[in-house]
Amino acid sequence: MELAEAKSNMKVREKKERSIRKGKIIERTVTYALLIGLSIIFIFPFLWLLGTSVKPESEALTFPPTILPKEWKFSNYKDVFTMVSFGKYYWNSIFVTLLTVIGTVLSSTVVAYGFARIKAKGSNFWFILLLTTMMLPPQVTMIPVYMIFSKLGWVNTFLPLIVPNFFGSAYFIFMLRQFFKTIPKELEESAYLDGCGTFGIFWRIILPLSVPAVITVALLSFMWAWNDFLGPLIYLNDESMYTLALGILQFKGALIVSWGPMMAASVLIILPLIILFFVGQKYFIEGIATTGGKG
Repeated sequence: MELAEAKSNMKVREKKERSIRKGKIIERTVTYALLIGLSIIFIFPFLWLLGTSVKPESEALTFPPTILPKEWKFSNYKDVFTMVSFGKYYWNSIFVTLLTVIGTVLSSTVVAYGFARIKAKGSNFWFILLLTTMMLPPQVTMIPVYMIFSKLGWVNTFLPLIVPNFFGSAYFIFMLRQFFKTIPKELEESAYLDGCGTFGIFWRIILPLSVPAVITVALLSFMWAWNDFLGPLIYLNDESMYTLALGILQFKGALIVSWGPMMAASVLIILPLIILFFVGQKYFIEGIATTGGKG
């Protein structure tokens, strides 16, 4: 009797386990199908961009849009450099973006460390004041800032695009401050006992432990500076100083748009961002995930 009851209970458990496994398989299948479907939707514009970059003009605007061209035209990538001064635009963007990243990382880390670790009278007030600047849209301050740079004689130079970044970014200061607060204070106290000063602690302890957050700041600032359109549009008048965001418009004439070369130029523009993301995605994800753990 007991043996029969045990066999019955075993069959019930096996049935439940099979049901659970079946449910997990169905759930996993639906999840993967949904993710693949969404991936196709999101990746289609990029695939169309790649395909159009090697299409002749007659195929660029066909409807419905196609991925692969009937006739391959790789000369579009050569035309990018012959139709406009694309190499000059590329160098301008690299120059502005690298200095922007350097300025943003240097200034934001120092200010964030001060807010996170150095206690001073009114520091919370100044930090809240800093956060309020994030609520102001750039369009509000666009005209006053332009007037300041115009009085300084900086219009039609790279200075308005570079110099402000050496004074920190409110968003990055906030993000780094939150990360710095997750680092145990005991490490700093031990360094103080060993005779290390404030800057030494910042340079030798805080920064090495904050590599993911610092790389995240560098990647985000690189992306924003590389894609910046409004700043160069406002301050740069000379075509030889155009960055890529402005230079790509040179493929658009009054009546004709060179779609093939424009798409090829777009591929060349986004290529550094793709490479940087894949190289630094580990640090980027870790930096985002570990930021904000402490108030």
